[in-house]
Amino acid sequence: MDLTVVAYVIYLLISVALTVWVARTLSRNGKIFLADVLKGNETLADAVNHLLVVGFYLVNLGFVTLYLKAAEAVSDARGLFEALSVKIGVVLLVLGVMHLGNVWVLNRIRRRGVMERELTPPVGPQGWTRQQPATGPWTPPATGPAGA
Repeated sequence: MDLTVVAYVIYLLISVALTVWVARTLSRNGKIFLADVLKGNETLADAVNHLLVVGFYLVNLGFVTLYLKAAEAVSDARGLFEALSVKIGVVLLVLGVMHLGNVWVLNRIRRRGVMERELTPPVGPQGWTRQQPATGPWTPPATGPAGA
């Protein structure tokens, strides 16, 4: 069997296994994070988490398959390891960038939600306050027809 085909098989096995492992890790730990971002809405957090995982699989497995072709034929064991190290290293870098991108976007959403919660008063207005007569050097403008 040609060593290039062996390199393809090993590359696909390792890349797909790494993609599945990272996606499961992100899904399991991201669910808690999403629930916080979405203000405790578990159903919406599960749905968004599932959509993110599907997108993660599509992008990464698409990249893995596009990056499958070897530029040169593999002729010996040394070439096999060199080809695999380059290909798997690039896949790991892409997985890492995707992970950091997801975390960055979710953190921005989370920060926006925290800011909104801080701006919302803990108790709503209870009613109107009565305007007190002006005291001191400043008096409010008259509330009547102009010039009257």
